[in-house]
Amino acid sequence: MSIVREAVPGDCPQILEMIQELADYEKEPDAVHNTVADLQEHLFGPNPQVFAHVAEDESGELKGMALWFLTYSTWEGRHGIHLEDLYVREAQRGSGTGTALLRTLAQFCVQRGYRRLEWSVLDWNEPAIKFYDAIGAGSMDGWTTRRLDGEALHALGTRGAN
Repeated sequence: MSIVREAVPGDCPQILEMIQELADYEKEPDAVHNTVADLQEHLFGPNPQVFAHVAEDESGELKGMALWFLTYSTWEGRHGIHLEDLYVREAQRGSGTGTALLRTLAQFCVQRGYRRLEWSVLDWNEPAIKFYDAIGAGSMDGWTTRRLDGEALHALGTRGAN
């Protein structure tokens, strides 16, 4: 059984391990540039803008994580949560850990009056899609995720700069 709690600074090394495991699973093993120091700064610095919950076993080993940040819906006029990463270690999958992490975030939303809990899933990740369907998470058909990064981000960000 996993216990879900807010992350603490000492969790950062295990969180980074799980981020790398997720990158490996998503076939992007070289994509992680994050560090323990980055996580400590962004999760626990003076003005954190990203947050984390973790699931641990009785021994204190982390079995899963949820990294998230606040969003704002102009239509709802309320905040929501964007779940950046939900990850459960392979040996723990199917044990209820993912559900426990999502339930904790859903409770967080309800308690604070947030109207949405949203995330993305890779279209080839059938086990995750089936899990999300099973808990009642609907697909946002008709929406396409877009990203501006790398050279394109730099070009737009410096165009017309003085």
